Amino acid sequence: MSAGTTGVLLGLVAGAGLLLVLAYAPPFRSVRLADRLAPYVHDTPPPSRLLGTVTEPGLLTAARRLLGPVVADGARLVDRVLGGRAAVRRRLEALGAGTTVEDFRVEQVVWGGLGLAGGAVVAGFGSLVSGGVNVLSVGLVCLAGPVGGVLGRDWWLTQQVQRREQLLLAEFPVVAELLALAVTAGEGPTAAIARVTRLSGGELAAELAAALGRARAGTPLTEALQQLADRTSLEPLARFVDGLLVAIERGTPLAEVLRAQAADVREAGKRRLLEAGGRKEIAMMVPVVFLVLPVTVLFALFPGLISIVSLAQ
Repeated sequence: MSAGTTGVLLGLVAGAGLLLVLAYAPPFRSVRLADRLAPYVHDTPPPSRLLGTVTEPGLLTAARRLLGPVVADGARLVDRVLGGRAAVRRRLEALGAGTTVEDFRVEQVVWGGLGLAGGAVVAGFGSLVSGGVNVLSVGLVCLAGPVGGVLGRDWWLTQQVQRREQLLLAEFPVVAELLALAVTAGEGPTAAIARVTRLSGGELAAELAAALGRARAGTPLTEALQQLADRTSLEPLARFVDGLLVAIERGTPLAEVLRAQAADVREAGKRRLLEAGGRKEIAMMVPVVFLVLPVTVLFALFPGLISIVSLAQ
């Protein structure tokens, strides 16, 4: 890399640092009400863990302590540009992690920062290999890094929700049959739910345990179960909760309904496996047609081609 290119890069870095210092210096940055009140309330004792307060992940805490104003402004900018707070909140509730939309926006900003760093590394490596700096290419790569990081975090949230819903569907037949067995043995729906959550694990059992905990804290059990159904987009789980609500409110038989729902979910799982097998079978034809078959034809025709060439000579 030439001396001029090095000087240009160092000047860009110095200029960006100077702009950040001027933009976030106390005289040029408005002080929020929360920042003014923070020195007077920071000695407040932390809440008890028995209240189920969700602690922030270490990445969020470190980012907010080191780059608090920058991360907060970036989170607000991402929220304004992308929007869709209702959809994000619905997916976070379906994930059941207890993360707020603001925390998710901060995670997107952190991912965008990591993408920017990765883009800068790629751009620098490309400049070293080519021996020069293409400003347009460097700008596009550095722009694609943060955009890809922000959108990648959103895509990863969708993947997490889908995997969790698959786990809920996989656990549903077993939990439903256990509940049916407990109800058949003479226990009420509430006692059956408590027994199943105590003896089993998994995502669905954790959701039922959380609903039972809210009911013990004062929320009506029907409302707590309805909140569980509202947080998910799974139709079998919604029907399962509706059956529980009807049994609790009206005292209708529940065991046969739960067994029928478990059988329906198992049949749906078999259909999904058959559909996935059909898609994989089609995908397996790609390497066979475009890789194995040409190599086989080449091995079959190569000796004859060599013989023809030798006879022609």
